[in-house]
Amino acid sequence: MHHVTDQNRKYFSKRVSEREKRKLRARVTSDRSIWFGLGTFGVVGWSVVIPTVIGAAIGIWIDAHDGGRISWTLMLIVIGLVIGCLNAWFWVERGRREIDRDRNRGNAANRRG
Repeated sequence: MHHVTDQNRKYFSKRVSEREKRKLRARVTSDRSIWFGLGTFGVVGWSVVIPTVIGAAIGIWIDAHDGGRISWTLMLIVIGLVIGCLNAWFWVERGRREIDRDRNRGNAANRRG
């Protein structure tokens, strides 16, 4: 026969409370994380496309006005692509840090409550 003590009840109550808090937090942040992910995806895409297109446009203009041996279009597309990838990396890192910060806040709240 198993005796239920006050200590066991408190432990059980605390465990149920922690799980409920996690479920509620997941519900609240699930919509945000979906939109946050889509927004980040859009920012990352545009942060690569815009510098690449600008590089191509400037390169085409330079090539049209200067008939040199160097293809400025190709060179500036590559430079724009590199700048865009660095920019995308910055936005992805920023989003990752924000997710980690939110996760750490949630863990700290669980330890307190």
